Amino acid sequence: MNHILCGLAANPALPAELVDRLITVADDEIATELAARPDLGRAQTLALAARDEGTAVHLAYEGRLTSADIDPVAQPQAALALLDTGAGLPEWARRFATDPVTERREKLAACPDLPPDVTDTLAADSEIAVVAELALWTTPDMAARLARHPHAEVRRAVAANEATPPAVLEMLLTGDGLPPARHCLVCERERTPAPHARPHPHPHTHPHTADDLPPGAFCTGSHESTVHDMWRQALSNPATPARAAAGFAGHSSALLRWSLAGRSDLPPEVWGRLADDALPGIRGDLAENPAVDAAHLRALATDVSPDVRRSLAHNPRVPLDLLASLAGTTKIGATLLPRIAAATPAEVESLAKSPDPAVRMLLAARRDLPPGTRDALAADTDAKVLKSIAPHPGLSEARLRDMIDRHGVRVLARVATNPDASPSLLEHVTRHDPPVPKAFREVARHRNATAPALLACLTDRQARPIAAAHPSLPVPVVVELLGDAEGRVVEAAAANPSLPPAMMLKLTR
Repeated sequence: MNHILCGLAANPALPAELVDRLITVADDEIATELAARPDLGRAQTLALAARDEGTAVHLAYEGRLTSADIDPVAQPQAALALLDTGAGLPEWARRFATDPVTERREKLAACPDLPPDVTDTLAADSEIAVVAELALWTTPDMAARLARHPHAEVRRAVAANEATPPAVLEMLLTGDGLPPARHCLVCERERTPAPHARPHPHPHTHPHTADDLPPGAFCTGSHESTVHDMWRQALSNPATPARAAAGFAGHSSALLRWSLAGRSDLPPEVWGRLADDALPGIRGDLAENPAVDAAHLRALATDVSPDVRRSLAHNPRVPLDLLASLAGTTKIGATLLPRIAAATPAEVESLAKSPDPAVRMLLAARRDLPPGTRDALAADTDAKVLKSIAPHPGLSEARLRDMIDRHGVRVLARVATNPDASPSLLEHVTRHDPPVPKAFREVARHRNATAPALLACLTDRQARPIAAAHPSLPVPVVVELLGDAEGRVVEAAAANPSLPPAMMLKLTR
């Protein structure tokens, strides 16, 4: 990997003529960086796409290529990318529907808005992987048709498709109205009954599906593991009728019960049953479900599992008094919780006056507090509240310095993240004794960092590549870092927009 050329390819100040030069010598890494440039001209985009099909795929997904720019014979993956974005041509879809390469037909099957004759061709494909991929993304009518497919793997994919009609999803759960499936991936490869403990090759099968049997795959003739996964997909599908899903609340399979915990349409009696489930993961997902009523949320607040209580804290509809009680008993961290973000002005005022510093810390994670509330929290005596409020915009330098004076290393890195931190304050942070490595990294990426602060950041190994890319780093230092022993630092220095154009020219030669 050429770190200098990769860095130059990402340098926003690189002159257009040097972009042209890099395109002519680009390897995969350089091409990737060039493809991400927002200033690529039309001719440059086409030249870059012509050099490497992987780059052409990226450019296609970015909307920077049209069907007129791609030859589907020379660059089939790029053509498929355009089809996947809806920008390809119908005749391309017809060509790929009979392509001898299975992976291309499979990719086509996932593309939207395919012509009806193409979906018919794919639905009759000899490779089940192609038909299953179509079933996963296709229209309601085709999904209903494929639900009757004799292969259980195709039905499993239909169950995951949110466009599948609700009545069809219910049939997949109950089996009513559908003929039994005749095949699955397990019984096609093994003599039944056949548990499949681990993936292993089967020479007589297609290479695309030879090694993809999951651990525990099992078939005694009824395609048990595939049917189980089909049920799981259907239960997770929001289009599945609630009445059909609710019947699985007492199922012996924990995975099927778990699939219900995030649904928003189940009756309260199902929530009650899941709230008493033996598996903490199920109770945790239920606790985070915004559709669950307050009574069940309050019951979950006393759960023995801290993970369940933590999930409850992230529920956007958790009652505020309940959240306040969780703050003191559960390790939540200084993160902005959905319920805190949605607090009304009156609730914000009440939370700011809470006697519990854990509650004040949660409120301090907001970045839109009224100035009075913000400043009151910035004067808090508890360090964890200060760590949470320190990045809030609008705080004065005096308040930020006061935080450092009172709590030192505990708040130093967070103060350095404040968008309004002044150049002098950032220099003060880098001179702190003892030093805080994370603070160096934050200063190194700060827009207000000065040359003295950045030079100090270069002494920290992790902050060094960040500082090397900062435009305020003195030019002689940037040039010197082009010879650094660490590739990340070299690449960052080459990407520094302060690098003189003459030096960029020299480096491209």
